[in-house]
Amino acid sequence: MDYLVFRLYGPMASWGDIAIGESRHSHPGPTKAAVMGLVAAALGIKREQEAQHQALNRGYQMATAVQPGQLLRDYHTVQAPDSVGKFRYRTRRDELILGKERLGTVLSAREYRTDAEAWVALKPASDAPFSLDALANALNNPVFVPYLGRKACPLAAPMEPQCVAADNFSGAFAAFKPVVTAFAPADGLTEHYWEGELSDFCDDPAQHQQTLQIVVHDKLLSRQRWQFAPRHLYHLSTMEVG
Repeated sequence: MDYLVFRLYGPMASWGDIAIGESRHSHPGPTKAAVMGLVAAALGIKREQEAQHQALNRGYQMATAVQPGQLLRDYHTVQAPDSVGKFRYRTRRDELILGKERLGTVLSAREYRTDAEAWVALKPASDAPFSLDALANALNNPVFVPYLGRKACPLAAPMEPQCVAADNFSGAFAAFKPVVTAFAPADGLTEHYWEGELSDFCDDPAQHQQTLQIVVHDKLLSRQRWQFAPRHLYHLSTMEVG
């Protein structure tokens, strides 16, 4: 089977979880909605092209190998005027001048992962809208600037997409040979997440017994309305020795 494997690394990343009130939590690693959004940006697919986003999210099975880094919780204050009927402020200047008398402060707590690195593997389905070579070319020459969950979180290393042949996701990660390595601190802990079947990651019964099933709300329903449904994943933690 063919896989496309690439790397996501930056000093800060934020992989959106369910947002409740002023709290904006982050998953330890990239969600499928975030990864496919990044791939869509690289291909030049705009947010309003809903059908293309749906095809992209359905067309590939994903696994990640994550060194989760450290959790950073940031306290934000955002000053903005409240809404006035159908009137819309077009610029930040409009907000500060035209809406001066209506300014209020929004408080929020936002989570980030610092010094985290993730390897992503994609396996195409029979109806995948793009070949793996086309995705690799787009990641090497992105149309829109890719980022790690938030625009304030740029990539700090090349993604180095590679098409590899392997029997499963574990084999695909083993076959991935980036030129430059060891960005994240090597504490030995790697978190693996994958969708599909238990055996899609590896054939080791011992690892199957250590694998958990979890639910992540990152199955795309609508990119324009930011709606996502639950998705079942497998989760396996491994510790490299030596």
